[in-house]
Amino acid sequence: MDYQTSLEFVTVRIAGQLCGAPVREIREVFAPQAITSVPLARGEIAGLLNLRGRIVTVIDARVRLGLPARDPSEPCMALGLERGSELYGVLVDEVGEVLRLGADTYEPVPAHLDACWRAMMSGVHRLETDLLAILDMQRLIAPESAMAA
Repeated sequence: MDYQTSLEFVTVRIAGQLCGAPVREIREVFAPQAITSVPLARGEIAGLLNLRGRIVTVIDARVRLGLPARDPSEPCMALGLERGSELYGVLVDEVGEVLRLGADTYEPVPAHLDACWRAMMSGVHRLETDLLAILDMQRLIAPESAMAA
């Protein structure tokens, strides 16, 4: 990752793991309502929803990252992003704060991580008490990445 000065990341929790999504890629954050399942869809596709008149494909980040499924009664949030003319919502357990981080805390993706995680990450930032796994949002929503994972 190339930093001129610093980048902003919205922090999220996915099955207890602290992750970051580049703010510049996130169109909005919303609480998903009325997700309609899609028969025969890949496992990570939670379904479709209507967001202010537009159809949004909802991807479950837990399933995509090979983590245990969320209990349906647990609340969740979604990160809204666009790829071409398509809208996507990525389900996460919770959304936290926005952090501005520079190159001094950045590390490349550790080689020993699970291949699925390595494929969905662009790096790691060292924080005071935790590590922030930076998600590559375009790879996370890309259907071709799902086939390879």
